[in-house]
Amino acid sequence: MIVKIRSAVAADSDQLWYLMKELAIFEKYIDSFAITPEIVLHSGFKKKPRDFYCLVAEDNYHIVGLLVYYFLPYTAQNRPAIYMKELYVTEECRGNKIGEKLIKALKEVAELYNCGQIKWTVAPWNEAGKKFYERLGAKENRDWLNYELTL
Repeated sequence: MIVKIRSAVAADSDQLWYLMKELAIFEKYIDSFAITPEIVLHSGFKKKPRDFYCLVAEDNYHIVGLLVYYFLPYTAQNRPAIYMKELYVTEECRGNKIGEKLIKALKEVAELYNCGQIKWTVAPWNEAGKKFYERLGAKENRDWLNYELTL
């Protein structure tokens, strides 16, 4: 399988939305999923500054994977960081190192912008995801607990 990794463009919005919806089903939050293709287009491409950036894995003009991220411009290390919000590869394309290629491309973005870290969260039940990240050299950070305030 030959896959091209590239930055997403506005014309990808419908395909991005579809994969985001698939991820919401996989991660069991589809009942609260409120994203539409129009929101993807506006928030990721038309809004200035953008709410998010996205890398895609494309196989013959069909997007088979996505990595959504945004910048954390200020950190204690006086260097920006990147927060990886979503990484998803379609079920039929898993096992082809597409996720690894997307992470590699994100590392290149981080280096370009002099970022000191890439951060993300993983659902505790997602054993395959945890093994994947550890295989790439990532370490679980047990120094901090995640908290949320739902409004």
